[in-house]
Amino acid sequence: MNVENQYLSDIEEILSHRYDNGADYWATPDKRLMKGSPFTTLDSVLYLLELGMKPTDTLLKECADLIFSTWREDGRFKLYPKGGIYPCHTANATNALCHIGYASDVRIEKTFQYFLDTQYTDGGWRCNKFSFGRGPETEYSNPLPTLNILDAFRFSDYLNKESKLDKAVDFLLEHWTIRKPIGPCHYGIGTLFMQVEYPFRNYNLFLYVYVLSFYNRAKKDKRFLEALKILESKMSDNQIVVERVVPKLSKLSFCKKGKPSALATTHYYEILENLEKR
Repeated sequence: MNVENQYLSDIEEILSHRYDNGADYWATPDKRLMKGSPFTTLDSVLYLLELGMKPTDTLLKECADLIFSTWREDGRFKLYPKGGIYPCHTANATNALCHIGYASDVRIEKTFQYFLDTQYTDGGWRCNKFSFGRGPETEYSNPLPTLNILDAFRFSDYLNKESKLDKAVDFLLEHWTIRKPIGPCHYGIGTLFMQVEYPFRNYNLFLYVYVLSFYNRAKKDKRFLEALKILESKMSDNQIVVERVVPKLSKLSFCKKGKPSALATTHYYEILENLEKR
């Protein structure tokens, strides 16, 4: 395990929850990989990568094997033993695997094709589960799964080459204008969205700007630039300040609420680097 000493205590805290859900790798015995938030299998993998654990680390490779064990031949991931398979589940699993380094795996390629084949008419992705009832707003796609899917695709050869991804970017930029809660799961752009959340987990300003910065379609769009300007206005001494974090992550040093985060700030500079590329 090759991690800078300053973050070893954070790694140890995350690892201390490894068996919380009844099985290894933060999972349940029946392979529910999104149970136990914020210490789910998928979340914990991303935290460890954020803290500097190498994708080649044995632990992460074993987690990848576990995630792939839920993969289906049609490209989807079944993260719960019972019930439907929703696009957000496949989005989260794919995103985690791409971060670990599996974007070129033949199974992920099939998943990418599944996403391209199932894109909704507005450019995003959505499911047919209506927890909040039905209304005009539920005719839109779900912004967070769409953002997570774009996050996964940025690791692929489709980045800035596939017009369907441009359409997904357009959908998310349009949400900046709409603002109101949309999609079957009612994702909105309001007070909570505008709070800088880190590590990346939920639909918020920081994740929104970060992921879109990889896409040429967004880089010069006035809506994206407005979002970036707001993000920058929240910085202190050129550092990202964490405004919101899940309470159960409060013990971790790299994401203290109300404090600058060195690791979060590295993503801000990635944004600036992305804007220089066309």
